[in-house]
Amino acid sequence: MSVVFCGVCPHPPIAVPEVGYRESEEVQDTQNALLELGRRVKESGAGTVVIISPHAPLFHGRIGINGETILKGDLAHFRAPGVKFQVANDLELVKEIARQAESLGLSTLELTGQLARQYDFSLRLDHGVTVPLYFLEQAGVKLPLVHVSMALDTVERLYLFGLAVRNAAEAIGRRVALLASGDLSHCLTRLAPAGYNPRGAEFDRELVRLLSVPDVQGIMQMDESLVQEAAECGYRSILMMLGALDGLEVEAEILSYEGPFGVGYLVASFRPGPPNPERSLLKKIKADRQARLERRRAAESFLVRVARETVEEKLNARPPSKDRFVPEEFRKKAGVFVSIKKHGNLRGCIGTIVPTRDNIVEEVVSNAVSAAFYDPRFEPVRREELEDLEFSVDVLQPPEPVSSLNELDPKRYGVIVRSGSRSGLLLPDLEGIDSAREQVEIARRKAGIGPEEPVVLERFEVVRYH
Repeated sequence: MSVVFCGVCPHPPIAVPEVGYRESEEVQDTQNALLELGRRVKESGAGTVVIISPHAPLFHGRIGINGETILKGDLAHFRAPGVKFQVANDLELVKEIARQAESLGLSTLELTGQLARQYDFSLRLDHGVTVPLYFLEQAGVKLPLVHVSMALDTVERLYLFGLAVRNAAEAIGRRVALLASGDLSHCLTRLAPAGYNPRGAEFDRELVRLLSVPDVQGIMQMDESLVQEAAECGYRSILMMLGALDGLEVEAEILSYEGPFGVGYLVASFRPGPPNPERSLLKKIKADRQARLERRRAAESFLVRVARETVEEKLNARPPSKDRFVPEEFRKKAGVFVSIKKHGNLRGCIGTIVPTRDNIVEEVVSNAVSAAFYDPRFEPVRREELEDLEFSVDVLQPPEPVSSLNELDPKRYGVIVRSGSRSGLLLPDLEGIDSAREQVEIARRKAGIGPEEPVVLERFEVVRYH
């Protein structure tokens, strides 16, 4: 009882005869291969199909899993409203995948109707699922489904998700077929959706070659610029699927590849075999993660260590550190901002323009808690995220008034914009902010100050600790 079959499937709606009835001959190889993939799923004895789609609601660092009891979808957006799907969701497997993912340090999010209304996304099956599902049903596959969102995350963490699916299947005694939905390059010809780029064909050739082995480590180490320039939508889904095959012999077969409309369509089959420890990347991934963590923590400044340990204490329900030694340079008062990033993306940032505590260290402690748990833009930090969080601390120097934009420099100075009781602050040297005008406009928006309202400007420098 485990993942008994894996596959890669494209999702061109035009391959569905009811949608692309005029063009179906041009994708006949893909149609035939998808039917063969469906037959192999049926022969595998799978009791549930899990499909990872790049067109489901997408999150940074979190893998969404549809939590609806009945999964519904159609191809109405593609001129085929009569092609409809209504499939039972394997909710027991959904819950177990989330538990197993958390044990591997991954974050999942069960997508519910309440979340969909709150954040304005749809829980209906997207075409990344409905197109493969059409051919599965044509091949006689009528099974419960789990609908998974591809995530934006590191290649190592994406890979671990497949292992979480396998562990979940084993834990509850389920035979699972895991499919990665995704097209390859979208820039194979001049008329392709992303225009023409010769690197698109290069990416497709290399990925097909690596999957035919399969060379999982080679896929994980593909040139990031090549992946980006290929304008693909399947690479991450494929990485997530491959994790289910970690430490196993694999019988891989490329069933078809073609690109008749400037988009690469790949159908591939992977049958899990007996264990082979030499094919496991799990130990290497864990060792690399631990080494990175140790290097990062060894290089931490005193204030950053205070911020991190404060968050760890709260998450682990440990009493806060008392009688912490405070170096002389941090015994004065100052405004402080604590910023938290995860895989390069902001995860929380809260600070004080003027000091509210007895010294800089106490200011860091207070703002670290606020940044991690009370930044209204983000959900509170979770324990399983700790190893992926990077902290920085900005200690503000006294602000000084300025009379014009010419006295600002977004790389050197932060800015404070005031209008009456409203004020907005922006730290210096933020990625993507290159002009004083842009810096002030963003600070205005943060404070709710209109573009034509008169403001008082101040600038300040910071001492940034990593």
